[in-house]
Amino acid sequence: MSTIAPRASHVRQPRALFIGGDWIEPSASTTFDVVDSTSEETFLTVAEAQAPDIERAVAAARNAFDNGPWPRMSPAERGAFLTRIADAWEQKREALADTWASESGVLRSMSIHSAKGVADVFRYYAGLGETFAWEEKHTSASGLPALLVREPVGVVAAIIPWNAPHSLMSYKVAAALIAGCTVIVKASPEAPAAPYFLAEICEEVGLPAGVVNVLTAEREVSELLVRNPGVDKVSFTGSTAAGRKIASICGERVARVTLELGGKSPAVILDDYDIAKAATTIARMAPLMTGQVCSSLTRIIVSDKRHDDFVDALSASFGGIKVGDPFDASSQMGPLAMGRQRDRVEGLIAQAKSEGSRLATGGGRPAHLNRGYFIEPTVFANVDNNSTIAREEIFGPVLSVIAASSEEHAIELANDTIYGLNSSVFTNDPERAYAVGRRLRAGTVGHNSFRSDFGIAFGGFKQSGIGREGGVEGLHPYLEAKTMIFETAPEAAA
Repeated sequence: MSTIAPRASHVRQPRALFIGGDWIEPSASTTFDVVDSTSEETFLTVAEAQAPDIERAVAAARNAFDNGPWPRMSPAERGAFLTRIADAWEQKREALADTWASESGVLRSMSIHSAKGVADVFRYYAGLGETFAWEEKHTSASGLPALLVREPVGVVAAIIPWNAPHSLMSYKVAAALIAGCTVIVKASPEAPAAPYFLAEICEEVGLPAGVVNVLTAEREVSELLVRNPGVDKVSFTGSTAAGRKIASICGERVARVTLELGGKSPAVILDDYDIAKAATTIARMAPLMTGQVCSSLTRIIVSDKRHDDFVDALSASFGGIKVGDPFDASSQMGPLAMGRQRDRVEGLIAQAKSEGSRLATGGGRPAHLNRGYFIEPTVFANVDNNSTIAREEIFGPVLSVIAASSEEHAIELANDTIYGLNSSVFTNDPERAYAVGRRLRAGTVGHNSFRSDFGIAFGGFKQSGIGREGGVEGLHPYLEAKTMIFETAPEAAA
């Protein structure tokens, strides 16, 4: 049995809100307790924003955009600030890694690597300040000189999830800032530390007041942010159910919106690929963030002739994963982030059994861990693609193996979902990987592994979202395109 003490938080001013460049007292004394997912003890308490705080944050961001220097700086000048933010993130790597491992149960060995990735994101978008085509020369249909100018969309509400708050926040905030937008970061009550670190950094580097504002709020108060007419664009990462609600609200007032939502991503294993190798690869990928990754490959589609052999190999590999304290270097998978998340995963495991799927390994809580929201790596075999466990996003270390009668059937099964975020094709033939991958209705297709790259673009088809994050594609949603047609070309556009 193991009992693990809670770790300390590194957040400096958790009971304040960062609005208009200052740490201010919230309008109410209510707070959120953030629970260490390993010890089940509170390790951080942060201020809970209420409706008046939302109004103050929107007013600060609106004033900074309408009257402040930020959108009037050159992209290169803004990029210099982003570089300073990146440098400061590097100084906070250790604190960020500690806090994320405590909040969400992510292995610290992974979180320290991911923390560096945040700095890389800010540096990437800083570079676009110099290289992106902010103005393009054109000639109109009537032969007049013209420009296509890209300008900031305005005030952005960036709503951050609890599973990977620092990295997903960085793609929203860095792109919005280099575009010239001002931002209100709405942190998740379960994992607010990374947004607080961002606020500290913005203060340290001298970012103009109101350009970045940070608060933490529940869903009902957060909805006021989405509805506020002072917000020009909403960027949300979270559940599909919440995304539908946000899309509806934004549609009512024709606000810009980017949604990165759920997934039920397939791995299609073709008959030419080695079963043991595929099983080992998937078993190595599946513990990532304890399966709390929207793009995880959770539906494994394999030939019915090889189904049983694959299940045996996958169960041996995945079932052998060492579950434990995320701060222990020997652990291969930590706990789920919250008690309610474990309750949900356990409920779906029970439902899978009742619907006829065969439990091949796992399905319970590790016997050697008496505290923490731990669950065993779990594999189900003979899964019907219409069953609940194959249709719903589980957000836990649960894999479903589905038998296909042919390659064509495998593609049909892969696409038979409301989601379309990620996918993979396992084959020794890159031509087959390309051909099958082009037929998969997903925002990303990997070859022979779980793959995604925010440096190119990340986002989903169907109900997995609207728009893309990362890369140049992730900058466009924070820009408005303006066409200017002149009688005589201005010298400023030379």
